[in-house]
Amino acid sequence: MKIQDIIESIQPLDKVAMNAARSYNDNLIKPLGSLGRLEDLAVQLAGITGRVQNDMGKKAILVFCADNGVYAEGVSTAPQEVTAVQATNMLYGKTGVSVLAKQGNIDLKVVDVGIHTRKKLHPQMIEEKIALQTGNILHEPAMTKQQLEAAIEVGFRMVKSMKEEGYSILGTGEMGISNTTTATSVIIALTGISPKEAAGKGAGLTRELLLHKIDILEKIQEKHYHASISPLEVVRRMGGFDIAAMMGAFMGGAYYHIPIVIDGVVSIAAALACFCCNPLIKDYMLPSHRSAEPAYTIAAQTMKINPYFELDMRLGEGSGCPFAMYLAESAAKIMAEMATFEEGNVDKKNYIDIREEEK
Repeated sequence: MKIQDIIESIQPLDKVAMNAARSYNDNLIKPLGSLGRLEDLAVQLAGITGRVQNDMGKKAILVFCADNGVYAEGVSTAPQEVTAVQATNMLYGKTGVSVLAKQGNIDLKVVDVGIHTRKKLHPQMIEEKIALQTGNILHEPAMTKQQLEAAIEVGFRMVKSMKEEGYSILGTGEMGISNTTTATSVIIALTGISPKEAAGKGAGLTRELLLHKIDILEKIQEKHYHASISPLEVVRRMGGFDIAAMMGAFMGGAYYHIPIVIDGVVSIAAALACFCCNPLIKDYMLPSHRSAEPAYTIAAQTMKINPYFELDMRLGEGSGCPFAMYLAESAAKIMAEMATFEEGNVDKKNYIDIREEEK
C-alpha cells in the first residue's frame, strides 16, 4: 500500500464505542469523573479499538536504531559507535528501557534501520537496514525518496506483525547518536519555532556545544526549508531513518487500531510529522512523559496533547512508554473489573458529578 493511501485511509475514532464507554464509566461505583484522565483514557481506548472493554496485557516497544550523517558536525558528545553498543545492550537487558520494560512485562523489539556497522549485532536484532547512516543534513538531504518510503514501510510492517501476534498496545523508541539534532530540525520546520528556542542539550552538551548546535540547526533550515515543503519532505530532508520508521509505526497504529505511545523528543518529531500529514492519526497516540528537550513541548503544544508525566527525562530509547502503558492497562482494568452501581448495591443518587461541580 502506498504511504499516501495509508494516510488518507485513517478513520476517526469510533464514536459509538466512545459514548458507550462514557456511559459505562459513569455507571461504575465511584463519584462521576473521580478517576479523571484515567476515565478519558478508557474512552480513548474504546474509540481506538471499537470495544468498551479492552485487554492491554500484551505490550511491546518498537525501538528503531539508526545513525545520522550530521554526527560529523560535532553536535554530539558521544561517539557514533554508541548507537551500535546501546542497541545491543538493549537486547542484553542492560539499558534504561530494558529495565523498565522488564518491570512492566513489556517485550522489546529492537530494529536496525541504519546502524553504522555491517556486523550482526545480536541474534534477536531485527535487521531492516536502509543504509549505514543518513546523509549529513547540513550539506544534503538525509535520504532519498525511496529510502524514506522504505523506512516508513518498516515501521508500518512492524505494527502489522505485532497486530497479528496479538499485541494490544505498542510504544515507540529509538537509538541513534545525533538524533536530537535531526528531531529538532524536523520540529523547527513543522512548527516555525526558532532554532534558539528549540535546541536542547540532548545527551549532555556544554553551553559552548549547545551554541554550536544552534548554529548548525539554523544552517540546516536555511539549506532545506521552504514554505511549501510537505511533512514527508521535511523528514526526507532533515530527519533520520529512526524518525521515518516511527512515522510508519504511528501510521500503523491508526490503520490497525492499536494504541501507540509517544516517548520523547525524537518520537514526538515522528508523531508531529504524522499529525501534519493527517490530524486524525494523533487520536490513536498516547503521550507518556514531557521530555526535558524544549522542542518536545513545542511539538506537544502544536498537536494539543498533554503528557501524563513530568519526570524531567531525556533518555529516549522508549523509556517513557512503560509508564503510559501502565496507565492504559489500569484504565482497561477499571472498565473490566470495577463494579457497577447495581453490582455494588449502591444508589447512584448518592454521588455527585464532580465534573459538573468543577464547571
